[in-house]
Amino acid sequence: MKLYLSSYGLGNAGHELAALAGSRTRTALVMNALDGYGDRLTRQIAENVEALAAIGLHASEVDLRDYFGRAGDLERDLAEFGVVWAVGGNSFVLRRAMRESGFDGAIAERVRAGDLVYGGFSAGAVVATSTLRGIESVDPPDDVPPGYPREVVWEGLGFVETALAPHYRSPHPESAAVEAMVAEFTSRGVPVLALRDGDALLVDGASSRVVG
Repeated sequence: MKLYLSSYGLGNAGHELAALAGSRTRTALVMNALDGYGDRLTRQIAENVEALAAIGLHASEVDLRDYFGRAGDLERDLAEFGVVWAVGGNSFVLRRAMRESGFDGAIAERVRAGDLVYGGFSAGAVVATSTLRGIESVDPPDDVPPGYPREVVWEGLGFVETALAPHYRSPHPESAAVEAMVAEFTSRGVPVLALRDGDALLVDGASSRVVG
């Protein structure tokens, strides 16, 4: 697998994501974690496209809502992409979108096979873990945008086993809640990797390290 899981934005080592992509620079920009945030979405699309272009990745938005109930179409349309970049927002909204669109089927298998680089920050990183349990102390699981099922998807994509805690001790509005979440995970013996803004977990095959 090739993963770049960042605390916030591209972090301080975006060149590492570009290196994972190699010559396959076409990037699917997944913004669905922000579906409940209204007019923030248009601005965020432009900002993310620009940031990815700065490291040599050519991004276009792929709205998972367009594929709800059409998993085969998503698999076909993402075939030419070398990278997925999933932005932050609400982890539970993003996870619902991935389930409803079929992303966590054939697309996730491409990631596990190393054929597709998966990158994301904040919510986009959190959904790559094995479970979202515990994240409800930071992200409201019942904030459901129109057109989404109300059922909460607690299972993550399972790309990494360790829980991730973005925005740890960082100048971010969620930092205090994240620190409390890390303390709770630690008290229960749950392995957790706390990432400060600027840091990212880089996975390249059997190798993994924090960069930033």
